[in-house]
Amino acid sequence: MPLHYCAKIIVMNLLMEKFLLHIRSQRNFSKHTVKAYKYDIEEFASYASAHNADAPGLWDRMLMRGYIAYISENKVSRNTLLRKISAIHSFISYLIAEGGMEGDPFALITVPKKEKRLPKFLSEGEVGKMADYGNPDMVRQEDPSYRFAERDYAIFELLYSSGLRRSEAAGLNIGDIDFYGGFVRAMGKGSKERLVPVGDKALKAIRAYLSVRPKPQAPAMPLFLNHNNARLSDHGLALIVKRLARRARFTRSVNPHSLRHSFATHLLDKGCDLKSVQEMLGHKNLQTTEIYTHVSLSRLKEVYDKTHPRSKKEH
Repeated sequence: MPLHYCAKIIVMNLLMEKFLLHIRSQRNFSKHTVKAYKYDIEEFASYASAHNADAPGLWDRMLMRGYIAYISENKVSRNTLLRKISAIHSFISYLIAEGGMEGDPFALITVPKKEKRLPKFLSEGEVGKMADYGNPDMVRQEDPSYRFAERDYAIFELLYSSGLRRSEAAGLNIGDIDFYGGFVRAMGKGSKERLVPVGDKALKAIRAYLSVRPKPQAPAMPLFLNHNNARLSDHGLALIVKRLARRARFTRSVNPHSLRHSFATHLLDKGCDLKSVQEMLGHKNLQTTEIYTHVSLSRLKEVYDKTHPRSKKEH
């Protein structure tokens, strides 16, 4: 490999690492977003190099159009496509601001709009079914040797009771649970802390879990532990929810975000105001939360059509 080519790779890697440090420390991007951006930038750099554009000064509008067409041909979702474009555009904007590049090759390029999809959620009956099948007594009847029934049930109850993201739940320490006030302290996106109410059933389930959890237990210790008595990962937490859904005989996929969506939808269905739901979910913008109003209105119309004597069209 020629020396000048190796030098270009080294320079590109340094620029990328500086950018990733910037969005992590200065813009408070989550570790998941930073990881995704790193992958997207590396993917773009490989594409650019293959098209004789292995330095930022060679990135022009034609290259960007070709790259967008390239990733579109891979049949990724629209939102994934937009994330990849956002990652590259953010990187380029950073290079321009730092004086490492002149001109924005994304200028005059039309970017597709974000795909608006209604969130998938569980009915109250389905949540109740998961609670029944996740009950530690029932789990032990099926598998007496399983040691983590209380932990899994506490995770389920906490996620549905608080609407936490999986990363927020996995990142909790014991001291983040206020058993007397009925709150949990969550660290959300951008390292923003918020207090979220937690119901009695979830608090009871967490107490039951802590009563059988290995000692010692201190406020600064992770709340949820894995088989090695280390902090349970985001991925591990998601697998627990999926396993519980399978135990409940669900044929469709259920994940922690399904419980988060269910939490928000059921609150709005019961009359909770949108601003309060926004604060509990940790959404920066109210518009992000408003998607749940569409879900609730759809359910309201469905109930109306089924129950009102003059709602159905005559045939």
